[in-house]
Amino acid sequence: MNNRKKKSFGTKVIFYGVLTLVSLIMIVPFLWMINTSFKDSTKIFTFQWIPDPFRWQNYLDVLEKTPFHLFYFNSIYIAILVTIGTIFFGSLAGYAFAKLSFRGSSILFLCLLSTMMIPVEVITIPLFLLMRDLGLVNTHIPLIGIPILGPAGVFGVFVMRQFFLLVPKELEEAAKLDGCSYFRIYWSIMLPLAKPAIATLTIFTFLTSWNEFYEPLIYINSKELMTLPLALALFTDEVGTKWELLMSASVMATVPLLIVFFFAQKQFIEGVSMTGGK
Repeated sequence: MNNRKKKSFGTKVIFYGVLTLVSLIMIVPFLWMINTSFKDSTKIFTFQWIPDPFRWQNYLDVLEKTPFHLFYFNSIYIAILVTIGTIFFGSLAGYAFAKLSFRGSSILFLCLLSTMMIPVEVITIPLFLLMRDLGLVNTHIPLIGIPILGPAGVFGVFVMRQFFLLVPKELEEAAKLDGCSYFRIYWSIMLPLAKPAIATLTIFTFLTSWNEFYEPLIYINSKELMTLPLALALFTDEVGTKWELLMSASVMATVPLLIVFFFAQKQFIEGVSMTGGK
């Protein structure tokens, strides 16, 4: 018995030790980013626990030298619209695949999932030509429409379908006996129950849209239409990289992600565990 307790204690020590080590390795780049954002340009690669001199001015320089508020606004409203669109269409399609019986639904769902296997680079040129012919290049519409109808949207359908499969059929049948239509069941019963899955999808979708660099690089030419990931490249030119300003801008770009995760982390964990249950 004592040997078992000793083995269990030793296993826990190793387990938590490995977790602590991995956590420290992962958090070091984040701490370096914050530390560098307060440094003077001449001491960027000098090791200092606390920057000396401590420059708040780096953040003000970012705001003064670039239209950072514009980049912020572009990223926020694009990420919000992509998230809302993905949740709405993903939940509608997910409900249909999970609860409605129609011929070929399994094959259709399999075909839908298989589109996630196609690399983005393969469809970039056809999509760009399509957007160019529609006159949508150098607008935000491709940055909103393509993710909703592309791989991010398909992932949303998958997550919502997996959740709706867990809802008991008796609940839906009771609603039908009360005269509810399919859309009423979806809107009034299924969506309120799907808060954990919606929170999970919200975090994944918002995070992906916020960090998207490739599509803005393809479709955006004007500086005033840039999103934050693309705008961060402005701090690098032929002379070199202004690390202190780049890190200050990166810290400011990270704040909304931390806020979203802070308010939705409980539902996020529940959603991940329930979605993987079936």
